[in-house]
Amino acid sequence: MIKDFKSNSNQHINLRGTPCPLNFIKCRLAVEKLASNQLLEVDLDRGEPEEMVIPGLIESGHQVQIVFQNENWMKLMVNPGCD
Repeated sequence: MIKDFKSNSNQHINLRGTPCPLNFIKCRLAVEKLASNQLLEVDLDRGEPEEMVIPGLIESGHQVQIVFQNENWMKLMVNPGCD
């Protein structure tokens, strides 16, 4: 699930406050717009959003790394290159 990625991304999407399943849909659409060598940085609420978005991206063949987290939200780095 977690690989080492560069700390800088090509795109950023803030999904904090976005309800499920809309957050997964928006994240998936953003990932699909990236080239295979680009990364997507995602801000995401903890709880149900992380439980839906992270496994959904992994099941879709993407690599996901948690690069920051606290009790309320987390920052993900998504690599669509292994799609």
